[in-house]
Amino acid sequence: MRNGKGKVYNEDTKLIIEGEFLYNYKLKRKFYVNNILKYEGEYLYNIKWNRKGYNENGNIIYELINGNGKVKDYDDDLLIFEDEYLNGKRNGIGKEYEDNLLIFEGEYLNGQRNGKGKKYDKEGELIFEEEYLNDKRNGKGKEYKYDILLFEGEYLNGKRHGNGKEYNEEGELILECE
Repeated sequence: MRNGKGKVYNEDTKLIIEGEFLYNYKLKRKFYVNNILKYEGEYLYNIKWNRKGYNENGNIIYELINGNGKVKDYDDDLLIFEDEYLNGKRNGIGKEYEDNLLIFEGEYLNGQRNGKGKKYDKEGELIFEEEYLNDKRNGKGKEYKYDILLFEGEYLNGKRHGNGKEYNEEGELILECE
């Protein structure tokens, strides 16, 4: 278990993280990209609690106070999340990125996808427009391929369930069923 102060370096021996731990719980952490401080913060039972994010000039660009506010998360120098937090968990509108490309934008509640959301492929094309409950597709949804509607219908626990319509790549209805 991690206990005490520590530092993490990347393959190029650049400092990326320095922090304090107690029984593997994060207490404090600073995160660097190319030796520039990106954010620093305090944790409460491994939950982001107080945090400040900085731009390349060292100016504060976001702040989380007592688990509430806006946050940007990075993996090395790649943005992976932009979210609103309430009580240390994602709540509100958030965005997820992969290789700095938007792959999801939607509503969160208690750290999980809940509400309406849109998923994109790595080319930025919309592939799903759906409703979520506890991180799974639940409710009405639509599937696309190259901006062409292929399916619209209902989902339950992440799977098609209920009424639905399938379309071919010319947009013609080919199946309507339950």
